[in-house]
Amino acid sequence: MNAELIRLAERKASLVARIGRQRIELAQALVPWHGPLAIVDKGLLAVRFLKCHPVLLAGLAMVSVVLRPKFSTRWFQRGWMVWKMALTIRRRLSGV
Repeated sequence: MNAELIRLAERKASLVARIGRQRIELAQALVPWHGPLAIVDKGLLAVRFLKCHPVLLAGLAMVSVVLRPKFSTRWFQRGWMVWKMALTIRRRLSGV
């Protein structure tokens, strides 16, 4: 029984060391992604903020329409197209 416990303790120690090496390798592999992922994180934070404050989003849209109508129209058309594509994809993936 003692030999079995020693073997298990050695196995545990080797696995813990292996996990440590893998964590270091993973951290090194993700270093180039730190900047782009930080930007994506900020973008998601902005989207969540605007989702909680739809009046602010509507106000920004109105200001954009008043100040630059051609620019706004083009972006609203693109947004509408992306929205419709997202709905179509969602419906097809859900099987509805």
